[in-house]
Amino acid sequence: MSNSRKKITIIIILVLVILAAFVLTMYNIVRRIYPLEYMDFIGKYSDQYDLDPYMVMAVIRVESRFRPEAVSHKDARGLMQITKGTGEWAARKLQLDDYNEDKLFDPETNIRIGCWYLNTLLLEFGNTDLMLAAYNGGSGNVAKWLMDTNYSKDGRNLDKIPFKETDKYITKVKDSYTIYKKLYGNPF
Repeated sequence: MSNSRKKITIIIILVLVILAAFVLTMYNIVRRIYPLEYMDFIGKYSDQYDLDPYMVMAVIRVESRFRPEAVSHKDARGLMQITKGTGEWAARKLQLDDYNEDKLFDPETNIRIGCWYLNTLLLEFGNTDLMLAAYNGGSGNVAKWLMDTNYSKDGRNLDKIPFKETDKYITKVKDSYTIYKKLYGNPF
């Protein structure tokens, strides 16, 4: 092998090593942006409430970026950004005797209530897009939109969402969900 061929071979190998290091670095960065945190609680309650765990993770990622101490401008709390009213309602339904609003900062309680609420909305509206719209924009609003021909042609699906925040929210959660599925496969 001539010296020029050796140099070309070395350059190609170096480029491949640098490229592999770059890909691995990017993969690790994406995994940090889309973490697998609270998997025990998410696995337990997504199974109990018949939800895809990646959907729950996507909701948590969009709602709080996995920060259990998060509080919204509307005073929604914790990982899944549960409002005080929803927390109290869920606590009664779930018979959580020791419940108080500070429990919304407890990851297990928050995920349990959030999964129960997502399941309740899914059962009420019948599909993921409506479940997410109701989670973000309120179930009463979604019910009204479904009855309004400006927003729903068939009364079962939304053709238009009047709240831009809710429309963007659905897209963000579904995009996160897709990335979680592609990035991790089936860790549960």
